[in-house]
Amino acid sequence: MPAKKSFFKQILIWRYKYISERQFVYALSILVGFLAGLGTAVLKNLTFFFESVLEGKFIKDFHHSLYFIFPIIGLVLVYYIKIKIIKKDIGHGISTTLHAVSKRQGIIDSYKIYASLITAPITVGFGGSAGLQGPAVSTGAALGSTVAQLFHMNAKTRILLIGCATAGAMSSMFKAPVAAIIFAIEIFSLDLAFASLVPLLLASVSAVITSYFFFEKDALLGFKLIDDFAVRDIFYYVLLGLGTGIASVYFSKIYFRITNFFKRIKKPVHKLIFGGFLIGMMLYLIPPLYGEGYGLINNLLNGNSIEALKDLPYNIDFSNAWMIIIFLLIVAFFKAIAMTITFSAGGVGGIFIPTLFMGSALGNAFAKMINVLGGNVSESNFTLIGMTGLMAGVLHAPLTAIFLIAEITGGYELFVPLMLVAAISFAFTKYFVANSIYTVELAKKGELITHDKDKNVLMMLQIDKLIETNFIPVHPQMMLGKMLKKAVANSNRNIFPVIDKEQEFLGIVLLDDIRPIMFDTEMYDKVDVQTIMKAAPEIIFYNDSAEIVMQKFKESDAWNLPVVKDKKYVGFISKSKLLTAYRNKLIEVTSL
Repeated sequence: MPAKKSFFKQILIWRYKYISERQFVYALSILVGFLAGLGTAVLKNLTFFFESVLEGKFIKDFHHSLYFIFPIIGLVLVYYIKIKIIKKDIGHGISTTLHAVSKRQGIIDSYKIYASLITAPITVGFGGSAGLQGPAVSTGAALGSTVAQLFHMNAKTRILLIGCATAGAMSSMFKAPVAAIIFAIEIFSLDLAFASLVPLLLASVSAVITSYFFFEKDALLGFKLIDDFAVRDIFYYVLLGLGTGIASVYFSKIYFRITNFFKRIKKPVHKLIFGGFLIGMMLYLIPPLYGEGYGLINNLLNGNSIEALKDLPYNIDFSNAWMIIIFLLIVAFFKAIAMTITFSAGGVGGIFIPTLFMGSALGNAFAKMINVLGGNVSESNFTLIGMTGLMAGVLHAPLTAIFLIAEITGGYELFVPLMLVAAISFAFTKYFVANSIYTVELAKKGELITHDKDKNVLMMLQIDKLIETNFIPVHPQMMLGKMLKKAVANSNRNIFPVIDKEQEFLGIVLLDDIRPIMFDTEMYDKVDVQTIMKAAPEIIFYNDSAEIVMQKFKESDAWNLPVVKDKKYVGFISKSKLLTAYRNKLIEVTSL
């Protein structure tokens, strides 16, 4: 072991001597892209393996009758893996990664490399109604963070490499390297600067090459644009944008409500039983909700609506277009519910693919409705653009939605309707749902990274590390003479916190306030601390964000403010130390 450490140390020394920091970051971005691509390939292969085993031996013979039991088996397996093997919280891929970026300086626990890699394929492979993009990002981000820590990279580079891993996972999953870069920039609010862009490009290309190596030209969404954009359909696209906006609000709201409902169920076993039963019944009654749902998406894109709904266990006359429309709307309506229950019951997965699934069903149903009523629009184009609208609205990522759909389908000729629908859907959803599913919890805590660099720097500051404790406290009953002897004479500060026996903060005494009487010995036994103390101009609470702390300094015009935790005195924060920390963090964030 020491020999290995020594060898690695020699590599690091050689790197410092002969390779510049920027060149080394480029090299690491290629490595991270490769690892993220490899992780995504393993994730997809494991999922396909479970699906093929189950479909080959059971579902083929018993049709949809086992759709009820398989997801429950998957959830039970995931539950026992969590408590027996991983023994830690896995979290939701992109949300936990965003938290690591905003509050942990890009440090992600190494167990998250394999946590989602094991549990997500079981959840989805056994029929859980979720996607793989979130777990792929979680695995890639953990790999990127681990590589950065291994080579002693600073926080800025760690965050950049997490962005590279995210782009790599996206690029590998969909074979869409340009959309992957935009996704990393849009979701993680990375700087669109040359120094950041080149590593993202290298990681994205490295990952997609890795994906081609394992999957050749096999694409998850196998469709190429056939029909051109028709200007006469603009009005219909506006209506589609509004429709997908409404659906995005529904998707987000139902996710929040079901998630909050399950939070009231304290025991994980009870969540598993209740949620497993609900998801089992739902998949039994509506089999197209089973798994990720790429089959339905691809069938709708290729005009095979009947094939997309063939597993429905009902005697349906699919020659009637209205029946197809109704069942597509039913499938779309229940997809958000099935996905959320899968997560709430303990499953591991992502929301990315379910948005594509729901958007494709809505877009196709909308086009069919127009055609039945006498119009003449391309159902495949509306299916594609419905996916764009849902993705833009639910994920709050309109640029990713536009470029992903255009890139994976070769549909660049549809840029005008793609942009129109994405913009309308995003704007409509944003009005009713301020933050996406990924970011809502972080936004509530004030921990959400945005493209506002000033706010990002403030958010990354660790307030607890700025607290100074070398202020000598005094008690309200302490006489002036004793205060001068015990506190003033032994302190180089000009402010003294007043606390009681339970350490609760009561107020402050300023040296300026006692200066007129501090040399009058007659006052030493006549004046006590509670007589001369006063309220602090502001109080910083221990869980206040740096932005709130900065605002309190601005409004109070103070140079030192006390910090209180559960009413008890903790220490002081000085404006000078806060501003110094802010300046240093700003330099760290903007230098690469």
